Amino acid sequence: MNTTRISNVALLLTASTPLGCCFGFSSFSPISSSATRLLGTQTQLAAMAPLDQELESWASSAGYGQIDKAIPAGSSGWASFRKVTVTNPPESDDGKPVSFFVKSSSRSAEEMFLGEALGLQAMYECSQQGEDSLRIPKVYHYGDYSEGKGSLIIMEYLNLAGRSDDLALGKAMAKMHLAPATEKAGNPDKAFGFPVDNTIGGTPQPNPWTKPNSGTQEWIEFFRDHRIGHQLNLAGDSYCSNLWENDIAPRLHLLFEDLHGEKEIKPSLLHGDLWSGNIGSADGKPSIFDPATYFGHHEAEWGVSFTLCLS
Repeated sequence: MNTTRISNVALLLTASTPLGCCFGFSSFSPISSSATRLLGTQTQLAAMAPLDQELESWASSAGYGQIDKAIPAGSSGWASFRKVTVTNPPESDDGKPVSFFVKSSSRSAEEMFLGEALGLQAMYECSQQGEDSLRIPKVYHYGDYSEGKGSLIIMEYLNLAGRSDDLALGKAMAKMHLAPATEKAGNPDKAFGFPVDNTIGGTPQPNPWTKPNSGTQEWIEFFRDHRIGHQLNLAGDSYCSNLWENDIAPRLHLLFEDLHGEKEIKPSLLHGDLWSGNIGSADGKPSIFDPATYFGHHEAEWGVSFTLCLS
C-alpha cells in the first residue's frame, strides 16, 4: 500500500466539498478525522528506520503513547543501545515514570534476546524483591522486527551508578542463589540447565535440561559436557581437548566427592557472566545485568568472576 499517496488524497478530499465534486462525487462526506490521523500515522511509520518504526508501533500498542526521545547509549560488538522515553509512560514499583533501555541487533531475537529476556525475568523472580535483594530491570518486550531483518529487547532503564559495596552484593547474590527452583522461575523440575540456549557475550551457550531433581552427579555431567567441553570444542585446540578428555574429565568427580547427601549440589539460578562490567547499583541496591543465565552450581558463578579478574 502506498500510504503517502493515500494520505495525500485524504487531505485533498477533506479540504472542501467543491474539491470533492471535481473527483466526480455527486454527494460528499469528508473522511473522518480519526481515519486521517490513522493514515498520517501509517505514513510516518513508513518513513522511519526499522527500529524507530518498531518502537513507535510497540509504544502505541502498549498504551504508552508515542516515542518522546530516543537517545543513543553506546554499542557492543553485537548490539546497539538506546535510552527511550514515551509520552504516556508506565510507573515503576515505587511510583516513578519508567524510561526504557532498548538493545537492538541485526540477528534474530531467538538467537540474541530470548535468553536474556527469560534470564532477567528469572533473576527478578529469584531475587524476591525486598531487603538485601538485587535491583533487576523489568522486561517489557522482546522480539523480531515485524518487517525486515533485526530484533530488539525493551527493558526498564536503570540509573546505574558504580558498584555497590561488596557486602551488599554478596548478600543479594546469596539470596538469588538460595531461591528455590520453581515454575515461575522457569525450572519446575529442579534440574540443571535453562528453558533455552543463550549466549555468553556473543558466544553460544547450550543449556539442555538434566533429569528432574538433579544433584551432584548431574551437575558434574552438565559442567563437563556443556561448559568446559563445549568451550574446548569451540576453541578447536586439539592439545587442550585431548588433555581434557583423557586426563581431566575422567577425574572431575574427585572435586565433588564430598558433595553428596546433605551437601548434595542443588540447582541455583546463576547470572552466568558476572564480571565487573555487568555489576552496578541502582536505587541504592546492587544491580546485575547482561546475563548468561542458567541453573547450575552456585560456585560456578564466582569461577567466572575470578577468571575475568573481578576485584
